[in-house]
Amino acid sequence: MEIILKYFSDFSKQQLKQFAALEHLYKEWNEKINVISRKDIDEIYLHHVLHSLTIAAIADFPKNAQVIDIGCGGGFPGVPLAIFFPEVKFHLVDSIAKKLKVVEAVCEGAGIQNITTQHIRAEQIKNRKFDFAISRAVAPLKELWQWSKPLIKVSANQNIANGLICLKGGDLHNEISESHTRPKMMRVYDIFPEEFFKEKYVLHVSKQGN
Repeated sequence: MEIILKYFSDFSKQQLKQFAALEHLYKEWNEKINVISRKDIDEIYLHHVLHSLTIAAIADFPKNAQVIDIGCGGGFPGVPLAIFFPEVKFHLVDSIAKKLKVVEAVCEGAGIQNITTQHIRAEQIKNRKFDFAISRAVAPLKELWQWSKPLIKVSANQNIANGLICLKGGDLHNEISESHTRPKMMRVYDIFPEEFFKEKYVLHVSKQGN
């Protein structure tokens, strides 16, 4: 928890309580349904919560924005971002139902009320539009953009243009080239200078111009 407060300080009592609840809830549920690797669970705030909040460091989602987390797994990056942005609506989708069970239990236990879940593949969603799509290491950028693009509204009335914001690691040169997109890319280490983030990046693909 201290690692979160090292970089963010303007939280309400409710937000602090919710962030503090995540460790116990995830440890408890991870024993039943494995959504976080054993080596990562003890570093949940650095490896999962702070990593997810990289998106909050580059994008100030406006009030009432609609955000879809594609392939949310156990709830990252969506759950920490929902705590960070209590007035933004997050829709977490995954093709594996038991992972959503963990998300729902964590939300109930932490009192997070701005998350909805859906057991579905992103490419199967029809007749819904979002301001942003978010994702963490789910699929190559080419596929993520194919799934995201039809779901994103065209608008740029906020500090960052509507589009896909995803967290990725390693050498992304080929992946970006194959995606035929022109993302803005930032090193997570430049935002949070922690050793764990040295090979990790946050990418923003704008709906406009892609």
